[in-house]
Amino acid sequence: MSHRTKDLPDLSGVAHAVRELRYHEASRQLLAFVWIALFAFVGNATHVSLAIGGLAIALGTAARLYASGYILKNRELATSGPYAFVRHPLYTGNILIIMGFAVASGVWWTLAVSALFFWFYYPTAIEYEDRKLHGIFGERWETWASRVPALVPRLAATNAGGGEWSLRKSYKQNGEPLIVAYIVFWLAYLAWPLT
Repeated sequence: MSHRTKDLPDLSGVAHAVRELRYHEASRQLLAFVWIALFAFVGNATHVSLAIGGLAIALGTAARLYASGYILKNRELATSGPYAFVRHPLYTGNILIIMGFAVASGVWWTLAVSALFFWFYYPTAIEYEDRKLHGIFGERWETWASRVPALVPRLAATNAGGGEWSLRKSYKQNGEPLIVAYIVFWLAYLAWPLT
């Protein structure tokens, strides 16, 4: 049993194995990198699919870069900047990026794979993060979470001010510029045949 599921009711057999896999962060993160590369590799992009998917990829990448400069994982409760709009802007960014690559690829089954991936991993990832942050920050988390949705932003943030974006946080503590470089590489690979 992982540390992510130790507080959940006991399960056994296949149900236990499936739940452990759904909560396994390294599997979710590795698969996200694999899907990006695979979708680009098998892609048969058109100008239209690349434009639509590229917009989603750009928005997702910007969301991740913006969010990574505000967060000190498990040490501060980030409630300003992108965290005033959604509780999990990194996940919102991930979803936009992977769905963007699926659309940009121009290959129909990539959308089905993406949807299945999100359905399998993200509800449990969100549940765990919310449970963990509630345990660390208590009432402060409850107040913030009661006003801020998990993934889909409201039009008006509750408190977008405060805090300050930091390249140091983004790079040194979260490694985000390396992720951006990975995304740009595979987007260029996908777009190359159209140039």
